[in-house]
Amino acid sequence: MEGDLKKELTLLNVFCVATGAMISSGLFILPGLAFAKAGPAVILSYMIAGIFCLPALLSMAELTTAMPKAGGDYFYIMRGFGPLLGTLAGFSTWFSLSLKGAFALIGMGAYLSIITDIPLNIIALFCCLFFIFLNLIGVKEAGRFQVFLVLGLLATLLGYVLWGMKTVDPFNFSPFFAKGLGPVFATASFVFISYGGLTKVAALAEETKNPGRNLPLGMILSLIVTSIFYALVIFVTIGVLNPESLKGTLTPISDGAGISGGDVLKIIISVGAFLAFISTANSGIMTASRYPLGMSRDKLLPTSFQKISSKFKTPYIAILFTGAFMILAISFLRLELLVKIASSILVVLYIVANLTLILFRESKIASYRPRFHSPLYPYLQIVGILGGFFLLIEMGTFIVFLTTIFLLSGFMWYKAYVQKRASQDSALIYALERLVAKDKELASESLLTELKEIVIQREGIIGDRFRKLIEESKILDIELPLKIEDFFKEISDILRKDLGVGSEELFRKFMEREQESSTVIGKGLAIPHIAVEGKNTPKVILVRAKAGVIFPEDQLVHIAFVLVGSAGERILHLKILAAIAQITQNPGFDKMWREATDGEELRNVFLLAERKQS
Repeated sequence: MEGDLKKELTLLNVFCVATGAMISSGLFILPGLAFAKAGPAVILSYMIAGIFCLPALLSMAELTTAMPKAGGDYFYIMRGFGPLLGTLAGFSTWFSLSLKGAFALIGMGAYLSIITDIPLNIIALFCCLFFIFLNLIGVKEAGRFQVFLVLGLLATLLGYVLWGMKTVDPFNFSPFFAKGLGPVFATASFVFISYGGLTKVAALAEETKNPGRNLPLGMILSLIVTSIFYALVIFVTIGVLNPESLKGTLTPISDGAGISGGDVLKIIISVGAFLAFISTANSGIMTASRYPLGMSRDKLLPTSFQKISSKFKTPYIAILFTGAFMILAISFLRLELLVKIASSILVVLYIVANLTLILFRESKIASYRPRFHSPLYPYLQIVGILGGFFLLIEMGTFIVFLTTIFLLSGFMWYKAYVQKRASQDSALIYALERLVAKDKELASESLLTELKEIVIQREGIIGDRFRKLIEESKILDIELPLKIEDFFKEISDILRKDLGVGSEELFRKFMEREQESSTVIGKGLAIPHIAVEGKNTPKVILVRAKAGVIFPEDQLVHIAFVLVGSAGERILHLKILAAIAQITQNPGFDKMWREATDGEELRNVFLLAERKQS
């Protein structure tokens, strides 16, 4: 049955999962092959690939802090573009992550052959079974193990850099652009998979403590640290190895360690490579398994994938399914070509992530409330989209063709299974609505409600009496200018039935209260409030007056919160006034209130605002 996942992962866990998903084959196998393509300037190729990741990283960070749910990029792509693209995104990300994890297990063979004669497939199989077990018993345990692996790996690589710097030969870097400038960019496409796992920690958002801070910060720190280590390790490796030897090796870091530090350092680096590969495999199972869970919740896969262990709070069916696929991949598939396909799929997903952020921003949905905002919007996202297309072109037509075949397979699953089961409101509908439909004919309220509930869950907003009061409040959206007398007559007519008090008496109380002391508390903002006898109170009316209500001394009020409290509950009355005043002082409140498209969005602006609970 469906349940909640435990929030166990800290900032350190997020950093280590993201870093562990990157540092493996991209550093321990690819540098030799990449050096053959670009020469010493391969260092720049790695830096360029990292820069291409940055727009998608920041877009995913914003989207994930707005929607910290299992499934990561699949979840918000589904909410952005609907079930068809959501199905393709879910399958694509799960497929690429699973293959990357399986490839990491097989990649251990090149290094383990240095220190053991155990058959590669046997080692990979047992490691995979171990990681399946580890992820089944809890994400906290898997996260702790990931911290141990990644910190041990970074310490080993730092030792290699410090030791190898003493034997770097500067002549190995001359000429720096040995192959020209063009191959540097082509090689950036080739090594892009080195950063492929960076943003996939977003799949663990639902299990992350304080995701609004820990997810973006962990991902950014991971990119910075990994980029620095890539540059330093590859610099040392180029500096200590003969160029001809470097071009033909699949164990460049280990070979470099043998030159600079002898057999002892070579074995230490081989152990470090082993840690890198198994950390990637652990990250692969940990993150990939959350995609079937999220897809099942949205009816894109059978409901059995939603099952969560009552003891360990882990999605055990999704973990077992992902682990079984990785075992099949290890046993039967030729992964080199498939990993290239997975890399191209990741680029496509990065493009779509940037598009999704633009879509959510432009849809102006009030309940889209990220805790982190991507800077330089939308220019950074446009650069990311163009950069993604550039990388796809560099990958070649055959890889793009195979990727298209895979996406067509996902489309067939959508037509056969998903289309008749799943219906999901999307930000795309709301964006179109802003252009062509002012009367809410296109979109239902399902996405607004879902995003509101996500924010409530993320912020830990409790269902207190004030929240219930706002949920039950009436909304008054006034187009034409009004005098204060006409305004209070309309308010009194609305409230008389709920309160059991005559509209004339309510009108009199409102006018007397305003004559005693103005309820205008800020520019364009008023909180008219009175107390009456009876138990059917308190009541609130949320008011937006687009042309304004004219209060005494010609004060023009555009935002009003009308409160009728009980004469016997003075403390509650004061608390409600304080809560309203606090919320209206939040940064950006006025702008969100003015731009809300209808009454329900006005209510959400209030419900989702930050305030101290009492």
